[in-house]
Amino acid sequence: MNPYAKLITSLSLLLGTTITISSNHWMMAWTGLEINTLAIIPLISKSHHPRAIEAAIKYFLVQAAASTLVLFSSTINAWHTGQWDLTQLTHPTSCLLLTTAIAMKLGLVPFHFWFPEVLQGSSLTTALLLSTVMKFPPITILYMSSHSLNPTLLTTMAIASAALGGWMGLNQTQIRKILAFSSISHLGWMSIIITYDPKLTLLTFYLYSLMTATVFLILNTTKTMKLSTIMISWTKTPMLNATLMLALLSLAGLPPLTGFLPKWLIIHELTKQEMTVAATVIAMLSLLGLFFYLRLAYYSTITLPPNSTNHMKQWHINKLTNTPIAIIASLSMLLLPLSPMILISV
Repeated sequence: MNPYAKLITSLSLLLGTTITISSNHWMMAWTGLEINTLAIIPLISKSHHPRAIEAAIKYFLVQAAASTLVLFSSTINAWHTGQWDLTQLTHPTSCLLLTTAIAMKLGLVPFHFWFPEVLQGSSLTTALLLSTVMKFPPITILYMSSHSLNPTLLTTMAIASAALGGWMGLNQTQIRKILAFSSISHLGWMSIIITYDPKLTLLTFYLYSLMTATVFLILNTTKTMKLSTIMISWTKTPMLNATLMLALLSLAGLPPLTGFLPKWLIIHELTKQEMTVAATVIAMLSLLGLFFYLRLAYYSTITLPPNSTNHMKQWHINKLTNTPIAIIASLSMLLLPLSPMILISV
């Protein structure tokens, strides 16, 4: 890709995200979302592979429909209340339309169909952007209007997302699709708590982005795309694969690691809100996700490569230590002891 084109798309992504997260007016928020959508499309389709072109078209159509619903929702609200402020969403139809639009933007069930396909058609770095940076503006809009949204609808969508993200990830062999269903499952955890404790949703999103960035950057370094190649990648970079195993277990939410913190806090808050049944169900559904994370971790570190005669031996990558990966990998595993400090700041 042309360096100037890459610079323009990167700056546009930054600009669109900044406009949306700092705006109070619906039109400005919508403009930021549109800039973001148009900026990511060249990055999805840059390989010119038919699957990448298909992913770009799917992404564009879904995001265009979602943006139309955002505009429609804000216009109806302004028509009835005379308010264009993000925090003044009071009309019931507008609230329902906005929830639908943001669910489409994020890939929440039942509007999740596009997300695994688009991630599968993108490169690992673009998939990382789609899983983290592109989710930030819609999460911000959800945060700003959380007091107006229907808790029952969000809880239903959240539990459905956690269930489907777990079930559909079980039989996948493509790592990008597994991480797409992992993202859908984590979005379920974020949306179940948004009406009760919006700051906890943001904390969950930040930690999820940190852990996902670690996994994607390690996979990008080892050039691993599917389970069959992850089994033989440990001979190239043994330490990176050990780190990948810990990052995956952190994403699963196992206690000594960072990923346990948001799930623990969400279950605690749901119990305080007398939603014990919802907390129990979503905690049980996280076991599905734990299964495929454990499978990935097992393949990445414990499975030996096949010893057939036609197998090409993988050699160590003679590279200097990648400092960004080292920093975010440490954070994605070691933040749990700092949880009291994080909670005070939140």
